[in-house]
Amino acid sequence: MKKQILSLAVIALLAFGVQSCEDKKATKPEDELTLGNKVDSLTTDLEEVKDTAVVKAQNAAEKAKEAAEEAKEKTKQTVEEVKDATKKGAEKVEAAAKAAKDGTVKTAKEVNEALKK
Repeated sequence: MKKQILSLAVIALLAFGVQSCEDKKATKPEDELTLGNKVDSLTTDLEEVKDTAVVKAQNAAEKAKEAAEEAKEKTKQTVEEVKDATKKGAEKVEAAAKAAKDGTVKTAKEVNEALKK
């Protein structure tokens, strides 16, 4: 008889424990979305979106800065190339002019000598 009473007491305690656990699960305030919780959740979401947008904007600004620096370097390089090409062209024109002058002077001397004969 004692075993039966002890068994009933243990079963009753287990049933009470299970029932109290189920009651706690059913009434968790964090599971219920109240207006305050919704506002807090939306505020947190907005802050995360804002932070993400700020990071994306900073990354875009950094990329734009890098592109501007690269364009500046390419422009400097192009200016130097044009400058070198112009200098080489001027040297060639000068050499051609000198050759033409020398040819003209030589031809003029030859003409003078031919006239003297």
